[in-house]
Amino acid sequence: MFFVKYNKNKGNTVGSLTSTQESILIGSILGDGSLRRQGTRINALLEVNHSFKEKEYVDWKWNHFKNLVLSEPKTRIGKGPRIAYRFTTRSLPVFTEYYERFYIGNKKTVPKDLVLTPLALAVWFMDDGTRIRSALYLNTQQFSFEEQIILQNILLRTFGLESHLNRDKQYLRIRVTTNSSLKMKAFIDPYILPTFQYKLALNPVTTRSSRSDRNHFAIAKI
Repeated sequence: MFFVKYNKNKGNTVGSLTSTQESILIGSILGDGSLRRQGTRINALLEVNHSFKEKEYVDWKWNHFKNLVLSEPKTRIGKGPRIAYRFTTRSLPVFTEYYERFYIGNKKTVPKDLVLTPLALAVWFMDDGTRIRSALYLNTQQFSFEEQIILQNILLRTFGLESHLNRDKQYLRIRVTTNSSLKMKAFIDPYILPTFQYKLALNPVTTRSSRSDRNHFAIAKI
């Protein structure tokens, strides 16, 4: 992994991350998590914000970051029907390092030297993944075409996962091929929380062409 030195055996201190925390952080950034500088503060913080329906998941993340957090997760009622459940970490240099790598002008980007672990991939999938028939998808619509190609190449190089860019209305997202979806499931299943196991209930492989199969146009190339 890049960016931060960690002590694998002794846990961590403020200003450093364990390997587990680093993987969860990277998966969260690729998914629904966000890093930001608050007000005039120099250092960035991590915000984890999900629907209250995913309380178990937020609590799981909080438990892993609680040494870097001042308060427990709280509910927040917005203007619409959605009830959020969220927490923020302290503003720390360790999060600033990631902010400067994953953000350009307050917009998320994908570092070319990004390294993914199975845990990071699992968190990314729990945040922003879905299953349609026999294929797993990563909802990467927030990233540019070039950034999604980088992500495809990382999936192929690191895990041997082949994928296409699948059109979702006017946006694109990553569709892992049917065969590679089975391989991806094997990588991430040990880390998927019970509340998200339904996403891995892949249908039996079929040779019939589906709309999703016909609606792709790019596969990762190294």
